[in-house]
Amino acid sequence: MPSLGPMSWTSAVLRGTAPCCGDERVYCYVMDTFEIITKEDVARAVYGAIPRIACELPGDVLAALEEARKAEGPTRGAFVLDQLIENARIAAADRVPLCQDTGTVWVCLEAGPDVLVPGDVFAFVNDAVARAYDEARLRKSVVRDALFDRANTGDNTPTFTDVHFVERPGARVHVMLKGGGSDNASRVVMLAPGAGREGVVNEIMDCVRAKAANACPPLVVGIGVGSTFDKVAHLAKSALLRPIGQRSSDPRAAAFEQEMLDAINATGMGPGALGGCTLALDVHVETAPCHIAALPIAINMGCSAMRRATVELAAASKGGEGR
Repeated sequence: MPSLGPMSWTSAVLRGTAPCCGDERVYCYVMDTFEIITKEDVARAVYGAIPRIACELPGDVLAALEEARKAEGPTRGAFVLDQLIENARIAAADRVPLCQDTGTVWVCLEAGPDVLVPGDVFAFVNDAVARAYDEARLRKSVVRDALFDRANTGDNTPTFTDVHFVERPGARVHVMLKGGGSDNASRVVMLAPGAGREGVVNEIMDCVRAKAANACPPLVVGIGVGSTFDKVAHLAKSALLRPIGQRSSDPRAAAFEQEMLDAINATGMGPGALGGCTLALDVHVETAPCHIAALPIAINMGCSAMRRATVELAAASKGGEGR
């Protein structure tokens, strides 16, 4: 297929044989405005994001911690928040990690209808991760095989990658460093549909009471409901990408988010699970269709060091920064 430039391609004529009737037909595609996302684009975005998010708490997370501190009053949780805010200040100033567990690396490429994604788009990501972790002196935390070979890979690879196609134009890379404590406090459950809304609420609260203390609260709680067994966890993890305070565009989900945030904080477990009124900074919910006989739910805890960034690839190719 002819190419008219490194980042776009236009009208192309393909000649082939139709399998149903054996006749030769000409298929014409007009793609004047498509951008090709390259493996270099993605690797560059990942490489630039890792040292920054390992050492700098996202602005929305830091602001939420500061607001929680104002509301906490004279509790043991207030002391925890003071320490977390001071830790964030030192990490950013000294360029040292926010947490000693610098996590596994999750990279999600989000591509709109106006971009083309080649099959090798993640080909350079492992190299980018290995270089970033080495140069920033971040702890390597990945083992070769979960069951049969738990030797450290030595470079924090492989990277865990996803591609997500969306209606929003353009392309962006989401990068998240996920520590073991918060992931270990997460769960996926296949409820019977008869469990309904009450069953979902009970499952969330049971998970919070049983596991939140080990996830380094205050937390951001990502909740996925629907889809299939393998996809519902992606819904919950993707929910963590949304900035704190940004409610779902679905008013039903938005109301449910606020309801669960209030219920979680009403437990009184508080920051560090030492008592107080802020166990969670926010709750984000993503829902999807599912089978009539199923009600999948996933709860993914995000710790107080919610290390994530979104990099617009157009900006990345020009040296721009993500949020």
